[in-house]
Amino acid sequence: MSVRFSLCGLKQALVVSLAVLVTGCATGPNANPKDPLEPMNRSISRFNDTLDDNVLKPVATGYRDYTPDLIQTGVRNVFNNLSDISSTVNNGLQLKGRQTASSFMRVAVNTTFGVYGIFDVATAIKLERYPEDFGQTLGFWGVGSGPYVVLPLLGPSTVRDTAGLPVDFALDPVSNLDNSKIRTEAQGLRIVDKRASYLAAVNILGEASIDKYAFLRDAYLQRRRSQIYDGNPPDEDTPDLSQQPASSAQ
Repeated sequence: MSVRFSLCGLKQALVVSLAVLVTGCATGPNANPKDPLEPMNRSISRFNDTLDDNVLKPVATGYRDYTPDLIQTGVRNVFNNLSDISSTVNNGLQLKGRQTASSFMRVAVNTTFGVYGIFDVATAIKLERYPEDFGQTLGFWGVGSGPYVVLPLLGPSTVRDTAGLPVDFALDPVSNLDNSKIRTEAQGLRIVDKRASYLAAVNILGEASIDKYAFLRDAYLQRRRSQIYDGNPPDEDTPDLSQQPASSAQ
């Protein structure tokens, strides 16, 4: 899967966000306030599931089963190291001094002593990871999550998280590689590796007698709320816009 394919999904994501903003007030009286576009979201979710069943899952299964564990670990470490660059920026934007320093040191240590991140030396010396993206940064500064949306190719999101995607892409070293062939291969490998890490969980979810769409929606929203508040979210009836992030900066 190429960067162009991902950027195409990003463009569609922005269109979906605009649709949410335009039609949000036109939902029926029985609509879930967190998911006012549920019919459309379910349709996009089915499209994503079809793509996953026919392309991503088979490729990820082959990658997991036939690629040596040592190589899989090295690949995952490299991509984690690259994502720590974005985390350093976003932790800094959230005025989190300790987390920013730890993220920066992780990149420096793993890039230098871990051979560009192949080996996770930083974790071995107790430097913690603090993953952050620009959607979390927006939430930290009081931007409400907005309605839940499912993006073509990209999956679960919210209006806020979708608005943060262009910045996330801009901070992603892989997406900014000059060599288009290497960039495409790196993007594809990252997608496959990430999908392979979720194989067991997704298989269990698929076998359970539950509404998969509703389960994933609620799980995503709860997880994002927890991430915005660094694992200590207020009660559910407290709106995101009431957050006063600067006072909690470390």
